[in-house]
Amino acid sequence: MTSLVNPVVMSGREVLPLIEGGKGVSISTGQSSGAWAAAGGMGTFSAVNADSYDENGKLILQSYQGKTRKERHEELIAYAIRGGIAQARIAHDVAGGQGGIHMNVLWEMGGAERVLRGVLEGAKGLVHGVTCGAGMPYKLSELAAEYGVHYYPIISSARAFRALWKRAYHKFSDLMGGVVYEDPWRAGGHNGLSNSEDPRNPEDPFPRVLALRKIMREFGLDNVPIIMAGGVWYLREWRDWINNAELGPIAFQFGTRPLLTKESPISDAWKRKLLSLKKGDILLNRFSPTGFWSSGVRNEFLRELEERHDRQLAYTTEPLGEHQAEFPVGARKRMVFLTPSDKELAESWSAQGFTEPLKTPDSTLMFVTPEKAQEIRQDQIDCMGCLSQCLFSNWADNEAATSGKRADPRSFCIQKTLQDIAHSDEVDHNLMFAGHAAYRFADDPFYSNGFIPSVKQLVERIVTGD
Repeated sequence: MTSLVNPVVMSGREVLPLIEGGKGVSISTGQSSGAWAAAGGMGTFSAVNADSYDENGKLILQSYQGKTRKERHEELIAYAIRGGIAQARIAHDVAGGQGGIHMNVLWEMGGAERVLRGVLEGAKGLVHGVTCGAGMPYKLSELAAEYGVHYYPIISSARAFRALWKRAYHKFSDLMGGVVYEDPWRAGGHNGLSNSEDPRNPEDPFPRVLALRKIMREFGLDNVPIIMAGGVWYLREWRDWINNAELGPIAFQFGTRPLLTKESPISDAWKRKLLSLKKGDILLNRFSPTGFWSSGVRNEFLRELEERHDRQLAYTTEPLGEHQAEFPVGARKRMVFLTPSDKELAESWSAQGFTEPLKTPDSTLMFVTPEKAQEIRQDQIDCMGCLSQCLFSNWADNEAATSGKRADPRSFCIQKTLQDIAHSDEVDHNLMFAGHAAYRFADDPFYSNGFIPSVKQLVERIVTGD
């Protein structure tokens, strides 16, 4: 078997320059990441609310008994630490001393620093590196240094890396294992698009990664690998990147392709869905309660959010300009003011069953059915603080346990839907993260007749260029 790539040293291990991308909430597990490492690559398990098990090895479904958000938040952190340690142990055992094991966390998840410390403390010697994105993880390098592991920030621009380096990372340069460049237009899950970038016009990753390398060279990081993530499918499509002196050492991260393996824990329904996707079926959207852009399969879950977003009307609390038409809102029927044409729209939506106008932080009314309104309110009440700040519930990881802002009904409880899709067959009405290349499952002859490879078979296929 001819390989397009040669081994590299990462996190003190000689591995293939192939990294499994971490996928949170029980999707990148110890089983899948351990198998990736056993195949010679760098496996990554997710420590974002990872699964844990009882003494008989039975899955512990996460449920919350706390009466307050803060109490439930403490339960969530305990689950996350216990689950992260469990997945690290499984990954270590499955890898059998081959490859390497990383853990992945989102910096903007609730209690990120506590979870990192708890897992690294409880899984000493089992984790070789930590990848971290979804925000600006300034403390990542310091935490990694405390436990003697390498760190891998996930960034989407050279500017973001410069800020991280100057503020914190220069103090711990010896433990920087690599920099993950995650393409903000093509990657799955949460994306790092900035306000200055157009979500409709994807940019070529080569000049962006070259700009990153130039900055890294300024800081003496010539030999630190850059890991290309997002849109990577066939290595043969990246020949110009491999052994390119301008770019320096390059590795490749695969987040979407490992979903469709025998070791992947996702349901058979999810795997069948992946095999049926077409180009354009992945939606880059801004519905996430994190406030970040994200990419997922445009199923009924995302369509409902799109439709909800479209049933919005601007209102004022007193007559102002064209907003002269009275409209009653809420149980007390308090009047707000719409334009006459918008009042007609509101009455039309109400006639269709969307009789509940919910106020948003942007002074708009969003019209939903009574059942959807009740679901939104209950999900907001049940918040367990899975993010550092949540637009949907107005939770914030602070003393007051609130951001002080109005909760936004245009979003959703991300913990609820990700737990549900991870542990059920319901794929149409849950958030299904995926990279924009996921449609290639249907076109790639490797998956003909519904073939699902083992991780070992997938890695062996990838190194050939396919």
